[in-house]
Amino acid sequence: MANIKSAKKRILVSERNAERNKAIKSGVKTSVKKVYAAIESGDKAAAQTALTDATKTIDMATSKGVYHKNTSSRKVSRMSKAVNKMA
Repeated sequence: MANIKSAKKRILVSERNAERNKAIKSGVKTSVKKVYAAIESGDKAAAQTALTDATKTIDMATSKGVYHKNTSSRKVSRMSKAVNKMA
């Protein structure tokens, strides 16, 4: 454990931020899963709506600094490609 007051504060802040980041990442994973579940079921309309929700969630996570810009672009691109590939 840290002895310096500022170091103790940084520990608290980093724990709080890690908690927030974990919640945001979990939300992104859930929304991505919903997209791929809709693709598996073959429902293109549901896949499109899930894709827009997932894209919004991923963009929010990127703006918060949880994901790098390129990572979010890659995720959105792969999901869009999968949805567009549906018949």
